[in-house]
Amino acid sequence: MIKVVLATGNAGKLHELRAMLAGSAIEVLPQSALGVSKIEESGANFLENALLKARNAARQTGLPAIADDSGLEVDALGGAPGVYSARYAGVGASDADNLKKLLKELRSVSANMRTARFRCSMAYVRHANDPTPVICEGIWEGYILETPRGSNGFGYDPVFLVPEKSRSCAELSSVEKNRLSHRGQALRKLVEQLATLDH
Repeated sequence: MIKVVLATGNAGKLHELRAMLAGSAIEVLPQSALGVSKIEESGANFLENALLKARNAARQTGLPAIADDSGLEVDALGGAPGVYSARYAGVGASDADNLKKLLKELRSVSANMRTARFRCSMAYVRHANDPTPVICEGIWEGYILETPRGSNGFGYDPVFLVPEKSRSCAELSSVEKNRLSHRGQALRKLVEQLATLDH
């Protein structure tokens, strides 16, 4: 069994990853259980942040590590909030604060111009200085609604319209969301690549 540390404090991400790796030779441990101290996410993009987090967890535990960074990109806002998705309304902002700011910024933008996507970059490092990390990306295209809908999910899910479902992300079941989402896409690619690696 290969032990891998997941560089996140998000219980939902841990549950998702464990479910997708069930039956494989990989056991995922949360960094919180191993006393890993967080690192500042100072990268210029999602991939840089994912690598920062993965290398930090690997350095502190001596184990291989997986990390992801993801967020929302809105075309009418030039790709914002992007890497600042979690702190769009300021450091320590709540999901509600971020949503309120986003909808305010888009109030004069027509429905057909509210194109957006969730992007996820995921990285796996064998050790802290791994020169060839495994990198995967997932992209989920949609639109930003004018008002929030649904109560599942978190973050921007209630205002992210999934066109093929005619529902917001927060109106999807967790099974549907995992099948379609940016993180689900990146994770499936990573699981496929991990299966072929000589650890």
